[in-house]
Amino acid sequence: MLVHFGVDLIAAEWPESIVCIGTFDGVHRGHQALIQTAVDQARARELPAVIVTFDRHPAAILDPQRKPASLGTLEQNVIAMRQLGAGACVILPFNEDLRQTPAEHFLERILRAKLHASALVVGHDFAMGRDRVGTADWLAERIPTTILPPVEEAGVRISSSAIRAAIAEGNVSEAARFLGRPYALRGVIIGGQKLGRTLGYPTINLARSTDQAIPADGVYAGRAVTPQGEFRAAISIGMRPAVQGKHRTVEAFLLDYPGDSLYGQAVELSFVARLRDELPFARLDDLVAQMAKDVALTATLT
Repeated sequence: MLVHFGVDLIAAEWPESIVCIGTFDGVHRGHQALIQTAVDQARARELPAVIVTFDRHPAAILDPQRKPASLGTLEQNVIAMRQLGAGACVILPFNEDLRQTPAEHFLERILRAKLHASALVVGHDFAMGRDRVGTADWLAERIPTTILPPVEEAGVRISSSAIRAAIAEGNVSEAARFLGRPYALRGVIIGGQKLGRTLGYPTINLARSTDQAIPADGVYAGRAVTPQGEFRAAISIGMRPAVQGKHRTVEAFLLDYPGDSLYGQAVELSFVARLRDELPFARLDDLVAQMAKDVALTATLT
């Protein structure tokens, strides 16, 4: 998939395209339905499906105090779009200039002139341009537009808000149902207290570079994608009361890991199941015994 930051350098040679526009935070199943519709329409007409999204949540500019935590890094979102078969992705910087762009200019100067859009795919609640004038119905009056209704799971609308709520509760199974895949945090590995290795369970400590939503404190079974391969992982989130921790950490013990250093490297931790709450332990021996149980259960679940 071609990836472009902004439209200034785009010189598209395709005569027409099917464009799908949205924030696509986390690329959940509702977003997937939009993108897949654009991809299917484009293939039927032998055209590229072009995804237009933004470098940040629009609320970061529109209402910073209410900006939600993200459900995926920009890289994770782009990878998910690529897997759906999109031909190109255009990432627009959502800044004050874009906020003030009239909907008519966005349609004519970006979608038509730059991307050669001949048809659009948007969600029912989509709106673009200054004062959100460019609603789905407004677009449908000016260019062929497919407007998709919300996607539901067991009567519940799949939305980024619902997924954030599930993650905040530690309900990673529900988040996975809405996302269509396990929820995953991405970051780099940094040094920690190295207490885990003295207990027989050396862990990696994940440092994020974005404000991705963190699951509720507790222990989870999951998987870790590393430069050395993919491994089952027992993941702990919290303050580590058993060792008088001073700040919240995300750390993981990788089952069957060969032992090569991961410091400074990018790793993705995905959450398959919640095992338990974070617990205090009076003795380190009790903590080690519980960690052994956590690892054994992780092995059966992942």
